[in-house]
Amino acid sequence: MSDVDAIVVGAGVVGLAVARELALSGRSVIVLEQAEGVGTETSSRNSEVIHAGLYYPTGSLKARFCVDGKALLYAFCESHHVPHRRCGKLVVATDEVELAAVEAIRRKGEANGCDDLTMITAGAALAMEPALSCVGALWSPSTGIIDSHAYMLALQGDAEEAGAAFAFHTPFLRADATGNAIVVETGGAEPMRITTGALVNCGGLHASSVAAATEGLRTDQVPETLYAKGNYFVLTGRAPFSRLIYPAPHTHGLGVHLTIDLGGQARFGPDVEWVDAISYEVDPARGEGFDAAIRKYWPGLPENALAPGYSGIRPKIAGPHDAAPDFRIDGPGEHGVPGLVNLYGIESPGLTASLALAAEVVRRLG
Repeated sequence: MSDVDAIVVGAGVVGLAVARELALSGRSVIVLEQAEGVGTETSSRNSEVIHAGLYYPTGSLKARFCVDGKALLYAFCESHHVPHRRCGKLVVATDEVELAAVEAIRRKGEANGCDDLTMITAGAALAMEPALSCVGALWSPSTGIIDSHAYMLALQGDAEEAGAAFAFHTPFLRADATGNAIVVETGGAEPMRITTGALVNCGGLHASSVAAATEGLRTDQVPETLYAKGNYFVLTGRAPFSRLIYPAPHTHGLGVHLTIDLGGQARFGPDVEWVDAISYEVDPARGEGFDAAIRKYWPGLPENALAPGYSGIRPKIAGPHDAAPDFRIDGPGEHGVPGLVNLYGIESPGLTASLALAAEVVRRLG
């Protein structure tokens, strides 16, 4: 007999959602987290956007779980009084070539199940946001913003109320999945050896390391996790915008977009900087590239108004010259190890998709 029905590695937003879903299904759950609290890495270092599901390839896990997760997330925020705002987003084109790209985004979004998208004229866009410069835009009214930390605390509260236990300052060391139960060893001040019927790897930046330390899983079944750092700059004054502003997407990303937090602080980013190690310092020199990109759609950006803000790191399972990868969820059907689910490359829209991803994990465990 196992000590516990399920162990979740990682207390980021997806790990929390998975722990909650498992606990609500009646399973006993322990969450292992090496940090001092929830969401200290990727989950707390992002744009805090509730995404609509516009950009992802139709039929992909990202598209499916973003659209499904958005509905679940708005309902959760309402029922749990998590601060959020359905502010909407404009994807703007500054020339005719970009206008065609934005129109393509509309078609993709509708194919993904976004049924509220509207192409609007430059005049209509400027009526909404007079400081803009564009030749047309895509209006996505169901895009929003959220207090990500409040959301994670609500997930943790639900999980604990349903019986889940959290072990902070408790790093995962290794697991043996070759027997009838999975044996997990942890470090920290009070090392443990626990047997479990299910192990869910929500390690984020460390997911590949967790999988590689799981005996019973072949090495060729573990992808390499690469680090893509996204830097953000903040506006030193008040921005004349009440909605999110995204430029037309380009080959290697969505461009420098403008988001606003629930307190009204405008922030710009992220850019993409491939790094070998986890470091969150923001180089002020990168602000020059931000300034030029922003002025394409906001020519009135005041001089010297940008200041280094913060950065986050996304776990990538494909390199800078590869096509953007989909979420990867490897359950027993993929690797043949009973009771084991590994999640790799869970980056944006991971926060939006978190509740839908959790339901999928529980489904794959059976």
